[in-house]
This record gives sequence, C-alpha cells and structure tokens, in this order.
Amino acid sequence: MHIAILTFDGFNELDSLIAFNLLNRVRQPGWRVSIASPQQSVRSMNGVLLEAQASLMEACEADAVLVGSGIRTRDVVADPALMSQLRLDPSRQLLGAQCSGALILAKLGLLHGVPACTDAITRPWVEEAGVAVVNQPFVATGNVATAGGCLASHYLAAWMIARLAGVEVARGVIQHIAPVGEKEVYVARAIENISLYL
Repeated sequence: MHIAILTFDGFNELDSLIAFNLLNRVRQPGWRVSIASPQQSVRSMNGVLLEAQASLMEACEADAVLVGSGIRTRDVVADPALMSQLRLDPSRQLLGAQCSGALILAKLGLLHGVPACTDAITRPWVEEAGVAVVNQPFVATGNVATAGGCLASHYLAAWMIARLAGVEVARGVIQHIAPVGEKEVYVARAIENISLYL
C-alpha cells in the first residue's frame, strides 16, 4: 500500500507533514508513505528544505494520493507541463486534498460535481474553477476527499487510514496524537467528521 503526499515548493508544513506523520503511524506490512515532488527537494513557505522520497510518476501509480497545500499552488496549476504529469484516477486511487490542494484537483477535473473544502484564501479560485465549496472542515464523495484549514489535516489522514486500514486503526492513531486531557472528545470529533463519508 503506497500513499504519496504531493508536496510542491512553497508547501505548508502543517498540511504535508501532519498527514505524513499520522499515516506513518499505521504499522501494516507493505504500508509505505512518501513525500512526492516534481524535483529532488522542495522548500516550504517558511524555509524548511525537504527531500522528496518519490517522483510524480510514482505518485500517480500510488494506491492513494494526498495533495498538499502551499503558497505557490496557483503557480502549479498555471504550469501545463507540471499539471500534465499528474495523472490521478479516483476509480483506482483514493484522492485527498488539503486547503489549496483542492485547486489542483479542481483544475484536473476531479472535483466536477463534487463539493469541496478549502481554506478562505483559496476558496474564490476553487469556486472560479466551477467547484462548490462547503463551509466545513472535511467532505468526501466516493474516493475523493478534501479538508479545509491546516488543522483539519488530521481528518483527511484519518479518513484515508479508515478507508485503507479500518476505522479502529484510524481511531487508534488519533487517540495516540490527541492532546492529553482531551483525548475522548478529540477522537470522537475526528471519527464523527469522517464517519459520514466512509
């Protein structure tokens, strides 16, 4: 099971790395999570340099793909050579997008007729692409999910874990990372937010 997290220059650390950490807490044979980028290394919006673990081609062959967010997402969607490499297919892959990552899925035509979540800054561009944006942290239709707001990234990761490894595995991962003294309410909210879409 390979899960690729698409991460581009200017990426938001919270969006790519929270999902990366949570998804890597699943301990199952063959489970692999990779940061996938168009080049060998990418720099975050705050200057963190991150080495890619997979290419875009490998990501397009992955079982599941999360599209991270960042301050240069509009540059990504304006680059036809880069966008043409993103051959994602919800008929054979689970797809998720965090915040401005929804704009990438929208421009790829993968949110046609599907409501999406995104951040407040990206919302007008996603709507301009013909996608209805809902005012909630997480939504999924079939094999495509989106989350809005950096701290909603754990909903996206939990949904993907639940779909690929089961709800109890997702519950265990969220339980492990939940704040002390708030574990019950934190886990309950996460499972409640994703359970309608499983």
